Amino acid sequence: MQNSYLGPEYSREEIKRFLEEKGVVYEEFGCEEILRRTAEIIAGKRVVGWFQGRMEWGPRALGNRSILADPRDKEMQDIVNLKIKFRESFRPFAPTVLLDKAAEYFVLDREQQSPYMLLVTQVREEKRVIPAVTHVDGSARVQTIAREDNPLYYDLIAEFYNLTGVPVLINTSFNVRGEPIVCTPEDAYRCFMRTKMDDLVLGDFMMSKEEQKPVEAGENEDWQKEFRLD
Repeated sequence: MQNSYLGPEYSREEIKRFLEEKGVVYEEFGCEEILRRTAEIIAGKRVVGWFQGRMEWGPRALGNRSILADPRDKEMQDIVNLKIKFRESFRPFAPTVLLDKAAEYFVLDREQQSPYMLLVTQVREEKRVIPAVTHVDGSARVQTIAREDNPLYYDLIAEFYNLTGVPVLINTSFNVRGEPIVCTPEDAYRCFMRTKMDDLVLGDFMMSKEEQKPVEAGENEDWQKEFRLD
């Protein structure tokens, strides 16, 4: 199977219509600016919801419905677990790494691929500068990405690499514990507003939590009871 991006996608017009109807405060940028700004935001220790193209089919978020963060900060593991995923703080996240850099950071054969996060291996001792994706035994469940797999997601990680010297991002599914992965722009915005996620990127549109209007009293009351926790 060449890719798992088999789900629905939403056009620029559909996303913009939703944002306007909802009264969301947003900015619109071209592709290069979206990549640059998102990489800068992540490097600035902010957690980003990333919603692009066709939804992944299956149990993994592979860069189209993902929550992304900086793997260099050990505290990011706790922040994403406790404030966004609502799960135990010890649970590690998967790293997405550029394929041509994967063997430098992980015990993999050169050009060995793991596009679906199905391979667990050790983080190399000399590259343990990514504590948020390194388990207590030094292992990580790796997702490698080649540009032909997902050009936009690859270019985002490449932009982060150019900025920080680290070709790796935290990648976890865009949902909270017990919920399915978000599918629609509305799903993504709801998850963004219900958690302590800092920023949201929907296609060409970017929004920060600080600029959004407060959630109305009672709107999110008992929302965590909607789905059974795992």
